[in-house]
Amino acid sequence: MSDGVRLDGNRVVLPGGVGVRFVRTLRLPEEGTHPLPPGLGDFPVRRVTDFPDTAPPEWLARGGVMLPMYVREAMWLSFGTEEPAALQVGVGKVCAVSGKPWSSRLTRNPQNYVVLPRQPWLDGINSGKGTIRQFVAVPMGVGATVEAQVTGEEVWGGIQLQNFALTPAALRRWQEEQQREMERMRSVQFGSAPPFPSAMPAPAGAAPGAPPLRAKKATAMGLGVGGTMRQEIYADTRPAADWATEPSGRVFVHLVTPPDWRAITGEVPPPSPVDRRAYTAAGLPWFDYYDADGTDLAPADPLTGVAPVGEWFGDDHEPWQPPTPGQVKHLGDAPGKPIADGQW
Repeated sequence: MSDGVRLDGNRVVLPGGVGVRFVRTLRLPEEGTHPLPPGLGDFPVRRVTDFPDTAPPEWLARGGVMLPMYVREAMWLSFGTEEPAALQVGVGKVCAVSGKPWSSRLTRNPQNYVVLPRQPWLDGINSGKGTIRQFVAVPMGVGATVEAQVTGEEVWGGIQLQNFALTPAALRRWQEEQQREMERMRSVQFGSAPPFPSAMPAPAGAAPGAPPLRAKKATAMGLGVGGTMRQEIYADTRPAADWATEPSGRVFVHLVTPPDWRAITGEVPPPSPVDRRAYTAAGLPWFDYYDADGTDLAPADPLTGVAPVGEWFGDDHEPWQPPTPGQVKHLGDAPGKPIADGQW
């Protein structure tokens, strides 16, 4: 059981103030390399234990949270933290950074976590040098998930998150460094803007007069991959001994089809994803991010050969209009309800 993991709105918060948001976005073409697509509002997130009569029993046993995704819909994960943390991200219990099996320990060779706050977001698996392949939702059972392609099995699905804190000594050193920096900057005025403006409001809430149905077997969903985008996953520059040897918290994130979402929660699912050609034609922004001090991890060997979902579901016939250079923007340099963990 993981204590201290809570749900604050649509944000999952792990111990140490590590917040993770699940952001809707445009699905990229599977050919070529693209800038970062925009955030189109958060996915709604609900605790599984809030629906004991309608959630599948195996989900209740694993605990955690759930969110709705359309088949072949894309997402990215947005990170925030109150203090440094090492965050592991699993897709079907395959590490999205190293391609290795899920582990309760941090490793450095290969690195099996992202470093917060240096890593502001993660859009996909570590499959190339300076690039990733986008997270895309697919049903389990056809072999399109990262889990199936790396392990040969589809057992878990969903997303797994687990964080590690600094040791007490390393945390004290960091706090002292922060205090010195604040004193140095006290007379300097500065500000920052959120990295991704939301292009549409958060999804709608519960539909009046739409009671949830009785429990049934929901469609199992996992993450496959879509197009390639420019994104670095940063190497850890701290000594390995700075990190705790045991995780602070963990959470299982179940992916739900829109019909199952309505059956389980009684809520109207989000609208279908925004048409990317219409988005680009409207002149709305895409993004690039650069950190001059960051060192990109090498691509993970088990992940380099993961094939995009189009090989299972057919070619992508959605029209594609590349953004103009002026549309690519360069970026860079509380209490909530606790979430029950279960057996996984």
